[in-house]
Amino acid sequence: MPIEISGPSPPPPKPRGLAIGIDLGTTNSVAARTDGRHQPMVIGGPRGALIPSVVAYVNGEIRVGADAYAAAALHPSDTIVSVKRFMGRGLEDVRGELAHLPYQFNPGSGGVIRFRAGGREVTPVEVSAAILKSIKDMVEQREGQPVEDVVITVPAYFDDAQRQATRDAGRLAGMNVLRLLNEPTAAALAFGINRDRDGVIAVYDLGGGTFDISLLRLAGGVFEVLSTGGDSHLGGDDFDRALLDLALQKAGASVGDLNPARLRAALSAARKAKEELSAASSVTLTLHLPGGQRQTDVTREELEQAIRPLIERTLQACRQALRDAGIKKTEVLEVLLVGGSTRSPLVKQMVAGFFGRQPHDEVDPDLAVALGAAIQADTLTRGREDVLLLDVCPLSLGLETMGGVVEKVIHRNSRLPAGARQTFTTYADNQTGMDFHVLQGERETAAACRSLGRFKLSGIPPLPAGMARVEVTFLLDADGILLVTARETSTGKEAGIEVKPSWGLTDEEVERMLQESMDHAEGDFTERLIREARVEGERILAALDRALREDRALLAPGEAERIQAVADRLGQAIAGDSQRAIRDLIEELDRVSAPFAQRRMNRSISQALEGRRADQIVRQMG
Repeated sequence: MPIEISGPSPPPPKPRGLAIGIDLGTTNSVAARTDGRHQPMVIGGPRGALIPSVVAYVNGEIRVGADAYAAAALHPSDTIVSVKRFMGRGLEDVRGELAHLPYQFNPGSGGVIRFRAGGREVTPVEVSAAILKSIKDMVEQREGQPVEDVVITVPAYFDDAQRQATRDAGRLAGMNVLRLLNEPTAAALAFGINRDRDGVIAVYDLGGGTFDISLLRLAGGVFEVLSTGGDSHLGGDDFDRALLDLALQKAGASVGDLNPARLRAALSAARKAKEELSAASSVTLTLHLPGGQRQTDVTREELEQAIRPLIERTLQACRQALRDAGIKKTEVLEVLLVGGSTRSPLVKQMVAGFFGRQPHDEVDPDLAVALGAAIQADTLTRGREDVLLLDVCPLSLGLETMGGVVEKVIHRNSRLPAGARQTFTTYADNQTGMDFHVLQGERETAAACRSLGRFKLSGIPPLPAGMARVEVTFLLDADGILLVTARETSTGKEAGIEVKPSWGLTDEEVERMLQESMDHAEGDFTERLIREARVEGERILAALDRALREDRALLAPGEAERIQAVADRLGQAIAGDSQRAIRDLIEELDRVSAPFAQRRMNRSISQALEGRRADQIVRQMG
């Protein structure tokens, strides 16, 4: 009979920890999870759901949240506020802001920002990790379970470096980062999870410092991002300044009359007055001016008159997003308001007028992003099939080609994850290597786009120009992180790069790049045509020079002079700025050199057929 051998029982499987969503905000951060019915819920600490995104390094301690914020007045250089704006950026990126920042910086390696705070040196990634770790500890204490997985939200226009920095912060905080989720998309998830109707959803996100508009299509539980846009110089802070300017004008003063301390107090009073005017018809501001205190009354009507042009700027971005998506306003089924500044009655009124429908504000605008992140975390960890998210690439990605022009490989607003492949060839004879320059942006020339990285492919067979074939593949994952590889098809030689620049773009720079691509579209296209014509002309002249040297005996009397005369004129045109002149001379050179080229081809054919019987040739052709 068989012998049964038994050993110790395997340990029970370790219970999986919590999967949560975190809105890692500039001012405040919020955590959320889903319950047993897959419904999202915010996880609040002892002081509420909003956790100030502030870290203080004081007396050897690391304080986070409200405790850190309380230390800012006494320890301004040791308390890091709004660290999100430093994520993925270099010291040169904030050089113009240094005079207005209380921090002390160390340049660090590669230009990466490093703060000197509390006797230590910390990076933005470490500061963000401290915030995330504090949130993780709070959730574990409240829920009695370990936090294992997280979905962290990022602005739609965060570039690769900023996304990578955010992902690194999550890992440093001891969590497995399942996904980086665009903030407007997260808000749409929170809003649309229980909707019965499919259609296009517009997410109008007006926060304290930035505005984002995203258009998504919901179909059978699939969220597809159609386009994103916004204004990175516009938010509730601008409303505060408009209200303060109005109050100072009534008091016969200006911002220049206030020292930094009085200005901060005045802006705080203006922010409070703005919030009160969402319900009240008028408020009274107390201003501390050099001559003493002054009280000024401001009505809601006056405030709305001051901020109306600012709201109109957001609607201009909405128009552009609609054009990018190729849809009309009438096709928008629902409009979702996100961000604290959407509490303004005038914002609601103007958004309703623009889209022709009443916007939804039933989801708390301060909590919607975290709720959507929790839904996505639940989707990724529990294998839910009722929600699928398709996000998009905010800026085009491509390569520099000869002449300094950009060949776009993955286009702006391509669905994520995205992949594309293009074949390139060599420019010169016997070329055994190729340099690849990866670029990001909407302009036609490499100098006008942002460099993401460079790499080289070696080992290409030494062939005539244009004969080698190199396949370049771009793979952009769901987090917006890019992998580029190049492969020579005959040898299989391969090289690549995972794009991780030392610092990235700010929202303002992304927006500027998009605006410049529109402002300079016609000029960029003309410049591209000129550069491409120059490259083609130079290639033809190089091939002609080689042919004249190798087969001068095939030239008819006077033919070399006629060909050279046109070639010289082409060389002069290449040095100029007329694409038409270059093209015309390329055609003329082709006509003049055609008999010579025909004799070269006939000789090559004769040499190939020499010594071979007709039946052999027929069999080969058959």
